[in-house]
Amino acid sequence: MPNAKIAISLEDNLLKEVDLLVKEKIYPNRSKMIQEAIKEKLNKISKNRLAVECSKLESDFEQALAEEGLSREIESWPEY
Repeated sequence: MPNAKIAISLEDNLLKEVDLLVKEKIYPNRSKMIQEAIKEKLNKISKNRLAVECSKLESDFEQALAEEGLSREIESWPEY
């Protein structure tokens, strides 16, 4: 996937930390470090959304629904 160039502003102390990570060869350059940080944050947000949606589910209803589907499947299984 092609990269797009953007301009961002960072607080001085953040930029110093980024530069230190690059100097210590933890990241090859500033861009890669910032890209990884953004991916990580987006991933966390995505997982949080999933957790929020899962918390809306009614566990008793979901359990009953799963058991109902399972009992139908068992009836269609051949005898061994």
